Amino acid sequence: MPPVQRSRTIPGMSARSDDPLVLGGEFATPTRDQWLALAEGVLKGKPFDKVLVSHLYDGIDVQPLYTAADVPTAGDPVGAPGVAPFVRGASAATSGWDVRQRIDVRVEGGTGGRVDVEAANRAVLAELERGATSILLGLTGVAPDALPATLAGVLDGVYLDLAGLVLDAGPAFAEAAAVLFSLAATGGVAPSALFGNVGADPIAHGGALADAVAIAVASAATRPGLRTFAVDATVWNDAGASDAEELGCALASGVAYLRALTDAGLDLAAAAGQLEFRYAVGADQFSGIAKMRAARRLWARVTEVCGAAQPQRQHAVTSKAMMTQRDPWVNLLRTTIACFAAGTGGADAITVLPFDAAIGESDAFARRIARNTQALLLDESNLGRVVDPGGGSWYVESLTDRLAQQAWAWFQQIERDGGIEAALASGLVAQRIGATWTDRTKNLARRKDPITGVSEFPDIAETAVARPAAAPAAGAPPLPAHRYAEVFEALRDRTDAAATRPSVFLANLGPIAVHTARSTFAKNFFEIAGIATIGNDGFDSPVAVEAAFAASGAKLACICSSDAVYEERAEAVARALHDAGAVRVYLAGRHEAPGVDEHVYTGCDALSTLTRALDALAIK
Repeated sequence: MPPVQRSRTIPGMSARSDDPLVLGGEFATPTRDQWLALAEGVLKGKPFDKVLVSHLYDGIDVQPLYTAADVPTAGDPVGAPGVAPFVRGASAATSGWDVRQRIDVRVEGGTGGRVDVEAANRAVLAELERGATSILLGLTGVAPDALPATLAGVLDGVYLDLAGLVLDAGPAFAEAAAVLFSLAATGGVAPSALFGNVGADPIAHGGALADAVAIAVASAATRPGLRTFAVDATVWNDAGASDAEELGCALASGVAYLRALTDAGLDLAAAAGQLEFRYAVGADQFSGIAKMRAARRLWARVTEVCGAAQPQRQHAVTSKAMMTQRDPWVNLLRTTIACFAAGTGGADAITVLPFDAAIGESDAFARRIARNTQALLLDESNLGRVVDPGGGSWYVESLTDRLAQQAWAWFQQIERDGGIEAALASGLVAQRIGATWTDRTKNLARRKDPITGVSEFPDIAETAVARPAAAPAAGAPPLPAHRYAEVFEALRDRTDAAATRPSVFLANLGPIAVHTARSTFAKNFFEIAGIATIGNDGFDSPVAVEAAFAASGAKLACICSSDAVYEERAEAVARALHDAGAVRVYLAGRHEAPGVDEHVYTGCDALSTLTRALDALAIK
């Protein structure tokens, strides 16, 4: 941006000056090296890279400060809104996004059981009447021969020419599409008036590719508003993939479908128009924004090589992997951040999962909150009125570029292996994403990736949220699905099932001001596994600790105080606790003392430590 040109009169002078007025121009422009020198001074010898630089699973370093020098300029990888490579959006204007809420048709007793058509119909109508603009209809638990009656009942009262409908029938997409087309014809809805997506994704969800191609070819000629393929990248996110791995797998799947469609006779634009990409967006807002922007750049590059760059239709879903069963109210915050990221990143449609989605079938209240999350961001925050709000941010532009580069390299590796189907068959995808999941589990176990309400600030007195079992998925996913919280929630399940809740005695030494920091840490630490903590105001002698522990009824004990106090008393207190019957004695901190069985501290393997604690208590 050029300096602001402004006439100004300087006191004592009558002459008019047209010199450029540079805001803040009286200050020298600092350099990055100068900032770095000051930052290192504050760190007092601690390594800059370990303290202030964080690392993403794609090998991308996140710096604490970004400047214009970090933004790629060669070849203009960003462009303008509505212009290839579509990083800044598929359109030059925006009126918001499609509020696409998910309704799963409940099947009692699993696939082939009684379908609760009436409840699903009420839910669909409620969503459309109260703010949703389209429906993602989950049919994976419905048997193919029950689809005609199910869809007829669920869509009763739904105007198919006014409401977008996206089907999720798993491998039965062709049967579901046939029923939809029949219902539309019976209801007098012209094929050209239908819009939404058939939801075919044979690679991720099964079914015959030939059937999907046949539907796409017919739809391209007669149903221009209806897409056939939903390239579902959320399955890779559910398996623990990084953002670049999710993007690379989605790109490889999209290329496979593009090849099949063009081989069937569709031109590039028509073939690309039959695809919609579905991405998972988590609670890291900047990564979510960059993921959506990078995905458009990647698809534009693929289609550019094929003949002409095409925009990518994007559907963002708040990540299932980040959802928790424990303290599920925190999911409201996670999904709000994810929705914000997806909208800011330029998603064409967004689905916010209800806060109880990881527990079972969501109730009306949870669905209303999920829907209203989008309404608040659209109508009150006016997020949908701005094209590419993150554009120009040095961090966002740098992260978008780095993510696109990493995803492209992974996509090329898949292609060298013969394409996504061959890479799945050879185990390449499973090995790569499995390695990332292993890294995630290590960080989760050490709470480097904290989960609020589960691995941080757990509430062991919370009232459990109960829901009916969710609709089962049809067929097996390409890779096993995970939730980040599941390993810690399994510990809570063990303690909840015990006849009496296990407890740990906090052997606080010295006055409150001395022990409170570590006793608070220990309380939070043990409650992760549902182990109740027995606190106190502190003890001055091993004898007093031994007597209080014996009276507490606890089997575990944790010594909490300062390092100076540990030096004087930790050994004697640990011996006293064992003498009083403690099966395991812990110490909060890293101070070594005879008699201490294990240490708990920031960065320790909380999962393994707490698992051993429950094993010591014989809690199965």
